[in-house]
Amino acid sequence: MESYLLDWANLLLRWVHVITAIAWIGSSFYFVFLDSSLTPPVDEDLKRQGVSGELWAVHGGGFYHPVKFAAAPPQLPAHLHWFYWESYSTWLSGFSLFTISYLWSASTYLIDKSVMDWAPATAIAVALSFMVVFWLAYDAICRTFGQRKNGDAIVGAMLAVLVALAAWLACHWFAGRAAFLLVGAMMATSMSANVFFWIIPGQRTVVADLKAGRPVDPIYGKRGKQRSVHNTYFTLPVLFAMLSGHYSFTYTHPQNWVVLVLMMFAGAAIRQFFVLRHGFKLGRNGHPWPYALVGVVAIIGLFVWLKPAPAADSVAITSGAANAVSTGAGGPIAYKTMQAVLEQRCYMCHGAQVQMKNVRLDSPEGLKLHAQNIYQQAVVTKVMPLNNATGITEAERSLIKQWFEGGAAVD
Repeated sequence: MESYLLDWANLLLRWVHVITAIAWIGSSFYFVFLDSSLTPPVDEDLKRQGVSGELWAVHGGGFYHPVKFAAAPPQLPAHLHWFYWESYSTWLSGFSLFTISYLWSASTYLIDKSVMDWAPATAIAVALSFMVVFWLAYDAICRTFGQRKNGDAIVGAMLAVLVALAAWLACHWFAGRAAFLLVGAMMATSMSANVFFWIIPGQRTVVADLKAGRPVDPIYGKRGKQRSVHNTYFTLPVLFAMLSGHYSFTYTHPQNWVVLVLMMFAGAAIRQFFVLRHGFKLGRNGHPWPYALVGVVAIIGLFVWLKPAPAADSVAITSGAANAVSTGAGGPIAYKTMQAVLEQRCYMCHGAQVQMKNVRLDSPEGLKLHAQNIYQQAVVTKVMPLNNATGITEAERSLIKQWFEGGAAVD
């Protein structure tokens, strides 16, 4: 029953998380585009009001004319739209999802004993510390170097080193799948913390000053803009980390931390291309194609590097079910042979005692019902057994492949 309840919680939280993330990322991308696409106002009245940029756009059958004030409008409007619940909802739903998916069953999902054999409570505490320590280090870097000359370049370089260090530690301490997600979660936490600790408080101060008739200090706008730009560069790396759990060839690689860092670097470079592209169209800078090229080259390099070695013509089956099986020309695999592999590698989580995800494989009926999923999870994606906790071999995966492609016999 617990597994069933967790599955429902996982489904609903994941649904909410994706919806709120779409809203947050969408608004973030739009405002970055808006800032990059603004042109100086032509209308003299707008200039007198302190407008620094304007944009004309058409969408959904209507015309829109957003303007941006250099500091603040002469008079605060009666109704002001705020953008923060998208961020908070995304983080709250994401942390809840991380809790029930990884922390609740830390010994299964967070810990890989072949990487680091520690107590679940310790692993949970260290995982949570990643989010806190990364935010404190990142915030200290921004406070110390963000306002200096060439501060953006200094902060960017230091953040790259900080993320690489965190990726190395996570991949050497946790199960690969959990490590990738954890690095993404710590960056997403800093994104939401930027909104909570810097962007929104600064905006509230500006609004309070306007209402009180006090002069508005432009530093709040500059700081908020800086953190907002950081958030947009974090976005694609974070999205890769969140999606990587579906692609085991990334997080199961012996140098998985390098894979994670390079994919995040590629995402940040490609995001830079799109950010600068808006300004290029207005003649503000050179063509940003080198950034896109760097990102694409990094991905192509990873594609070549991670390419699997050619399969051998034959492999030995170590389960005791058979001495050898041909991966190409062999005939259909009998149910008893398949059962011997499943008994050693799958029954502990999908047998009579435990049925994770409501999947039971210790009967011909159950095996037939889940044959497609077994093939996808154990052969195609190699996600299962999770973290390869039961030590399934490539030979046994090949046997499952041959069994499925030979008709998935259950008698």
